[in-house]
Amino acid sequence: MVLPVRFVLMRPRNAENLGAAARALKNCGLSDWVWVTPEVEDLTPARRLAVHAEDVLDGARRADTLEEAISDCVWVVGTSSRKVEGKRRLAPRAVAEEWVSRSTQGTVAVVFGDERSGLTNAEVERCHDLSAVPTAPEQPSINLAQAVLLYAYEVRVATLGAHAPPPGPLPVAATDTELAQVESTLEGVLTAGGFLIDEQPGRTGLRDLFAPLRRSRLTRKEARLWLAALHTLRKRG
Repeated sequence: MVLPVRFVLMRPRNAENLGAAARALKNCGLSDWVWVTPEVEDLTPARRLAVHAEDVLDGARRADTLEEAISDCVWVVGTSSRKVEGKRRLAPRAVAEEWVSRSTQGTVAVVFGDERSGLTNAEVERCHDLSAVPTAPEQPSINLAQAVLLYAYEVRVATLGAHAPPPGPLPVAATDTELAQVESTLEGVLTAGGFLIDEQPGRTGLRDLFAPLRRSRLTRKEARLWLAALHTLRKRG
C-alpha cells in the first residue's frame, strides 16, 4: 500500500539536504516530491548522499509557486510551530494516521519551509492544518532532511499498521484549486455586494469567512454547489 503523499519543499537551498531527503523518501517507499523555486544549482553534493536513491532525486518535480505544487491536493499540512486560529496543530504521527484515512480521497501534501526561515505567513495561511515535531525548547529547529525522514517514517509506520480498508470509499474531496475557486468567487460576490469595500490589504474578513469552509474539508460535490450558488448570486446582483 503506497499512500498518495506529496512532500513539498519550499526554496530548498542546501544540496546535501536534498540528497539526504531523497534517500529518506526511498527508505520509506515514497517518491512524490516537489521543489518550489529551489536555490540549488549544483546537485553533485546531493548525489553523494542519495545512496541508491538517485531515481528519487532525479524524479523531483519543480514548481514556481506553492499553489502549483498543491493544486491537485485534497489536504495540505504545513510544518510550522506557529499557532494559527482555525488550524489544527497535529503531531507527525497524527498527521500520518489521518493520511491513511484520507488515502481514498486523493493526494495529500506536507509542506516544509526553507532551511533559513521556514514557511512564510502566506504559506502557513494557505495550508489547511499545521504540524510540528515536539522538540526540546532549547533546540527547537530540525534539519530539513531529518524532518523529511521523520514524516516519511511516520507515513511508513501508518501504512504498515493499516490492516483493513475503510468500510466504503469516502466522498471525493475538493482539491486546493477547487477551494481557491470557491474563495475567489466568494470574494467577488462580497466585493460586489459592498461587504469588502472597506477591507484592508490582505482581505482579513474574507480569510476569516472562508476559514470554516476550508476546515470543513469540502467534498468536490459541495465545492461545486457553493460555486453554483455564488455564481447565481453574482448574476442576480
